[in-house]
Amino acid sequence: MATISSSKWRQDIVEIGRRVYSRGFVAANDGNLSIRISENRLLITPAGVSKGFLSPQDIILCDMSGKKVEGSSEPSSEIRLHLEVYRQRADIFGVVHAHPPYATSFAVAGVPLTECILPEVVISIGRIPLAPYATPSTEGLAQSVAPMLPRHNAMLLANHGALTVGTDLYQAYYLLERVEHLAKISLLARQLGGARPLTQKDLAELAHLHPNMEDADLAESRCANCGVCGKPMSPANAEQSSPVNSEIVTQVTEEVVRRLNSS
Repeated sequence: MATISSSKWRQDIVEIGRRVYSRGFVAANDGNLSIRISENRLLITPAGVSKGFLSPQDIILCDMSGKKVEGSSEPSSEIRLHLEVYRQRADIFGVVHAHPPYATSFAVAGVPLTECILPEVVISIGRIPLAPYATPSTEGLAQSVAPMLPRHNAMLLANHGALTVGTDLYQAYYLLERVEHLAKISLLARQLGGARPLTQKDLAELAHLHPNMEDADLAESRCANCGVCGKPMSPANAEQSSPVNSEIVTQVTEEVVRRLNSS
């Protein structure tokens, strides 16, 4: 990672915290953000502080064991989740954990975002799996996402929220925006009778136009659950793709829309 002043990284966390809060992706003191600034140091948001009202001096410097190195407050209680990301992914330097309403509705309903319905999402993210529930702020939460981290930069956390990671904090944040956008469109499409997944031909054309989408990855990860390719699903994917009660989904959708309109 290029050498950048610590003040610049701190300001990036403040800015992304402001965006996450202003977009309604977190409430009160929820959510946490971090940046890996060196091989053995990361900056992370403090516990118990609203992400919309951070200042650079609020940000906590920690080592890769989670021990505080510098700061007047304690680091986020979810630091174990961030550390697990950085342990597994040498290419990742920014992590965002938040509770965006639409995406979190899918997480609460136990429904992963695995249908290939938006080309932009297929290209930039692929399918968005659902990590099993684990108690927040525990090592169990870190372990629940661990199997998904090698192949996924975005995932839902059952009954909890969403996690996105990137080569920098801005990329992680933009992925969160895209996850929430997809979740909103998916919920609304269900009210209109259901989304129509992209066909195998559509997906093949996308792969041709975007060489970064290797065929193996397209088949195994990006469209494994959409039902149009005829690809056999792994047991893990099949378990995540259990039938969804349409009545429950409709009720959840209507409640989410009602709350968002009244806020």
